[in-house]
Amino acid sequence: MPRTTPPRPADVLALFPELAPLARTAVRLHPRSGSPTAADSSIGGPLLWPADEPWPTCPDHDAPRHHGVAPDDVRLGRRILAEAWARPRAEGADLLTPEERVIVDRASISGRTRIPQDGPVPMIPVVQLYASDVPALPGPAGTDLLQVLWCPFDHGEDYLPAVELYWRASSDVTDPLTAAPQPSVIGSDNYLPEPCVLHPETVTEYPAPHELPEDLAERIEAWEEGQSSNDPNDPDDLDDVTVVDYQYDLSVAPGCKLGGHAPWSFSDPFPMACPECGSDVRPLLTIDGTEWDGGSSSWRPVEDADYTGLHFLGPACATRLNIGRSYNLQLYVCTASPDHPHVQNMQ
Repeated sequence: MPRTTPPRPADVLALFPELAPLARTAVRLHPRSGSPTAADSSIGGPLLWPADEPWPTCPDHDAPRHHGVAPDDVRLGRRILAEAWARPRAEGADLLTPEERVIVDRASISGRTRIPQDGPVPMIPVVQLYASDVPALPGPAGTDLLQVLWCPFDHGEDYLPAVELYWRASSDVTDPLTAAPQPSVIGSDNYLPEPCVLHPETVTEYPAPHELPEDLAERIEAWEEGQSSNDPNDPDDLDDVTVVDYQYDLSVAPGCKLGGHAPWSFSDPFPMACPECGSDVRPLLTIDGTEWDGGSSSWRPVEDADYTGLHFLGPACATRLNIGRSYNLQLYVCTASPDHPHVQNMQ
């Protein structure tokens, strides 16, 4: 089933025509739970990987033992929790049985133990995109497939997974790997995606307020404030309620996407350049654990409007990923050569 973003709640170009030259195309990926194969674009699915090409491992995590949780325990714990939330229970009754609690605790970070890992930790498949599904996919000449893997442990001061990108021509993979190596331990259950099929949809985005000229950002802010009614004589008035918010409703689409604008949020934009040649970089991919939430609900696809269950178990959170404190991970590529090393940032 395709996914369709509802029309934006206001015509932003009619309000602010100077935004027109700043528009960019983005492709919302709309991941949903499924059973993708290596022939499919996916998040958390198997990759079309040559059998004779070594599977990437993390050089920073090559000790014989690591502190974390077993991926199989994480997936089992998720399934138990989903089933528990779906079944009826008496008021005041425990969500889980004692036996289920043992399994769920074992899969949590608080219950992690030292688990042996034979050699370096294998990278985890995160995203696979075929140009046949996403024609806007950039890449080196002759390639039609992007594969993104990461180490399931925090790296560096930003506490983000170390990411690797692979561009390849799918037609060159004549003898594909049948089963990829799996880590016996991961540093966080937040970095283990559930298998999801994708429903790519092209949308138009505009820069986040942080990237706009100051005078335009101020006029947009004044427009937002002008929507609020603050009549002290009206007891039914809701103070400071903005009907339409530029940042959350009209600018940058939430969720996993290709291209578009950067979703600057808790920090101001800062210069980024290709680490190899110094050229400018552009957004390639945004990996977000939530496709919409209470603040960005206007981006909820039409086809998901009838879902009334728990948000964290629903279509908005199908990947079960979580970057930082519910932030997102952006990957940027060099504008001069997309096969140069990428740059990553969390927002």
